Amino acid sequence: MGSILGTMGCSSSVADRKSENVIRAAILIQKWYRFTMARLEMRRRYSLSIFQSIEYADEQDQLQLSNFFTFMLDHCTHPEADSQIFTSPSAPQVVDEDFSLKEFEKKIAVPDSYYGPRLSFPLTVEDANALLHAFRNEQLLHARYVLQLLSETRRVLKEMPNITHLSTSYSKEITVCGDLHGNLDDLLLIFYKNGLPSEQNPYVFNGDFVDRGKNSMEILIILFAFLLIYPNDLHLNRGNHEDYIMNLRYGFTKEVSKKYKDHWKQILSLLRDVFSWLPLATIIDSKVLILHGGISDTTDLDFLNALERNKLKSLMRPPKSGTNRQDQVKKKTPVTKPSKHTASQHVAGKTQHISSSGFTEPSGSNLPPDPALKEWKQILDILWSDPRSQNGCTPNKCRGGGCYFGPDVTAKLFERYNLKMLIRSHEFKPEGYEISHDGKVITIFSASNYYEEGSNRGAYIKLNPELTPRFVQYQVSKLTRRQNLRERVGTIESSALKSLREKIYAHRSELISAFAQYDTNGTGRISVNDWAAAMESVLQLELPWRMLRSQLAQMNPDGEVDFMSCFYDLKMGQPIKEAQPALAETLCRYRKDLEIIFNIIDKDHSGLISLEEFSQTWRLFTSHLGIDIQDDSIDKLVLSIDYNKDGHIDFNEFLEAFHVVHRLEKKATS
Repeated sequence: MGSILGTMGCSSSVADRKSENVIRAAILIQKWYRFTMARLEMRRRYSLSIFQSIEYADEQDQLQLSNFFTFMLDHCTHPEADSQIFTSPSAPQVVDEDFSLKEFEKKIAVPDSYYGPRLSFPLTVEDANALLHAFRNEQLLHARYVLQLLSETRRVLKEMPNITHLSTSYSKEITVCGDLHGNLDDLLLIFYKNGLPSEQNPYVFNGDFVDRGKNSMEILIILFAFLLIYPNDLHLNRGNHEDYIMNLRYGFTKEVSKKYKDHWKQILSLLRDVFSWLPLATIIDSKVLILHGGISDTTDLDFLNALERNKLKSLMRPPKSGTNRQDQVKKKTPVTKPSKHTASQHVAGKTQHISSSGFTEPSGSNLPPDPALKEWKQILDILWSDPRSQNGCTPNKCRGGGCYFGPDVTAKLFERYNLKMLIRSHEFKPEGYEISHDGKVITIFSASNYYEEGSNRGAYIKLNPELTPRFVQYQVSKLTRRQNLRERVGTIESSALKSLREKIYAHRSELISAFAQYDTNGTGRISVNDWAAAMESVLQLELPWRMLRSQLAQMNPDGEVDFMSCFYDLKMGQPIKEAQPALAETLCRYRKDLEIIFNIIDKDHSGLISLEEFSQTWRLFTSHLGIDIQDDSIDKLVLSIDYNKDGHIDFNEFLEAFHVVHRLEKKATS
């Protein structure tokens, strides 16, 4: 009996030990899993921070150069062409408002070889379905129908108020969508999940339909078609990218010119007008305010509702009203890097105060407020601003335009207009939406995979009659379904670091000078803290540089950073011997801006400009930015790339020579 009990006791202790080992193993696996997931989430977050910081820095550059783009547009295009009604497919610059649908038919023939949708007006749901089917199959809508559609859209938009008022009493729910940015797949997925627009299924699309993505034109055509079919049930707000100068930089202009080679000028001209007629905001049940960007401490909805919205074709061009104040207005240039320690700055010997919109305003002036400038600022604020958790209203130093508005600014506006909720877009969110200001402000972003495949979800809002928001998330998945989480994060991280390295290389000279200030002994090595401080002082991206160090620079056994290793794996695309290092770096840094400028000069869209035009433009550009590059160096460079010696250069080919190549990638692909 005793031996039996002993055996049982032994078995029990063995089972206990096994159980303890299983529990320990489970705890270890759980710890490892949590650690792995935390590291992946950290990598994902800093990758998204890199993308967003570079995006905002790019917008700052756009605002910084807005005056120069304005100058180029004023002096390199012919204003007299704006008043002409076109008489042939190649001549028109602007489509006259009195141009009828029948006249389009007379002027632009649709060949029998065209197999896309053939529209007849007024449009029907069948026409909209035909467009959806065609775009799913990557077909283009013929230019005649595009121009007819845009002309009809302008006619309808002109009848709409600046602020649209809706009611949920006529429907069960209203759907609100945010930025789409040319991602057609997201719009098609929204319609698949949520149904097409109709009297029973109303939508509000909150701006930024275009730029960045490759199908901006198709998105506009679909939205405008449904607007014409259901003008009381599909509503469009203007975003900061519904702006022809923004479109020059962010891809929409190029998209239209490539897709509609014969009629792109008429289409873009008509779109410039259509964009200016888009409503500025929507209010649901007098309680929910929907606008693209945000608000400021001076936002006045009554004033916004009364102004002539179509006067402002671009917010990149501040108004010049009155000869007495023209010089003052010209001096209002964007503040790209405002100091964190002061609210004023000195320009040309005069003190200028930074407004909440981030633009400088001359102080001490006895001039009365300019109505045109007030209108511009009011619209700028609602299209460019972002919410922040801190109280107050301060310049939006990241974007360079609009403001940061705090919970107190939101509360003040809500009290004044008896509002309950603000729905805005304008800002990338990893989950497609974000709630802030104690639930009073909602950001909705509808472009999934915005920075990279798998980088984020998109979302839309369903608002019921109780005005309770319900969020629907989604993600267009092509590659992500075949990738595990580690692979998806790796793809996002790799793309983000690639973009960051290119920005680092474009500021090579400045960074080397900043590193040298800390390297007093000339060793080529500095501390991690000094390296991080130098990186931020030059790039001003507000990134976690210490965390990113291992991805960007090498460290020696003593714990010091070899700062030149930041540039080891990067080089210029096609080195041109005639390009001095400083000149090559400048061309690399401002490649996007120069492309915009050259496209403005290139009136016939041939891709060619004369050597004289190139040199004159370059001198104007460097003078505007205060860049000290010797004139003869650019002259020698331009002459060297005029390969056939005909006095013209292919500027796209020229600029391609100054993009950054990642050497490791090149080896891997060769």
